[in-house]
Amino acid sequence: MADDNQAIVQDAESAGETLAKVREEIAKAVFGQDRVIELALASILAGGHALLIGAPGLAKTRLVDSIGTALGLNSARIQFTPDLMPSDILGSEVLDESASGERSFRFIKGPIFTQLLMADEINRASPRTQSALLQAMQEHHVTVAGVRYDLPEPFHVLATQNPIEQEGTYPLPEAQLDRFLLKIDVSYPDIDTERKILVETTGTEEAEVRAAITGAQLQKLQALVRQMPVGEKVLAAILATVREARPEQSADERVRRFVDWGPSPRAGQALMLACRARALLRGRLAPSLEDVEALAEPCLGHRMAMRYDPTGQAPPLRDLIGELAKAAI
Repeated sequence: MADDNQAIVQDAESAGETLAKVREEIAKAVFGQDRVIELALASILAGGHALLIGAPGLAKTRLVDSIGTALGLNSARIQFTPDLMPSDILGSEVLDESASGERSFRFIKGPIFTQLLMADEINRASPRTQSALLQAMQEHHVTVAGVRYDLPEPFHVLATQNPIEQEGTYPLPEAQLDRFLLKIDVSYPDIDTERKILVETTGTEEAEVRAAITGAQLQKLQALVRQMPVGEKVLAAILATVREARPEQSADERVRRFVDWGPSPRAGQALMLACRARALLRGRLAPSLEDVEALAEPCLGHRMAMRYDPTGQAPPLRDLIGELAKAAI
């Protein structure tokens, strides 16, 4: 047992150095979004998918492309539109005819058969198309004409959503939002970062992002995340945060009054894994209470809903989750 623990410590220490190189490569193309980069990498290290929400022009597409390159993953992008069909994502069967005249069906794989898929503006496609993607996200395989086709491993989806435009969109149902490990809000850059963006991206030269690891190495890091120990205080804080966010179980009057429905146990699983991944990204051997506080809103924010409050007394959901997490630690 001691030898196993020592091996985990050594692996975690080397992983910290490796992941620092990954972040350095991504930072060549994406400026000033350290928190967004950290959360996106944490969701991938935890083996999950992430939903990036932000206005156009905030480098969401550039971020996903850079992450795929830095992690050594094959990547693809799908631009979601109202007329997009499930076969445009999963693939379809075509009828082939041989030289002898024999006919047979051949499956042509769709863009989902990649390691890192960017689902751009996922809320623009119809619910039928959304569900085809989200089923694959959960089960890591697709079924076409009764035949199962496994997706490559590792397989991750980074979806984007534009919060500004609502016309011609199909909001993701709550049960399907739950498929995303983290919801990541992408905000506007500060003035120094925006100045750097203007200078660095409008010239003739552009920094090239290179692969820092391979897909096989990423899978080892994902296995390491699940081996990291979690202290009793951190576990208790995760449990308390998730359970206090449910109106049926909470002792907080605001939760019982204003929250319509709370997070499921899957939210606790997501928070547990994300805390481990964030600790590894920061070169630590185990998650801390600070990880719980930092990741509570990205893990729970899309897994809860507030009731309509005509009085205007309900706190913003983000603030409520933050206060619940602080109280838990």
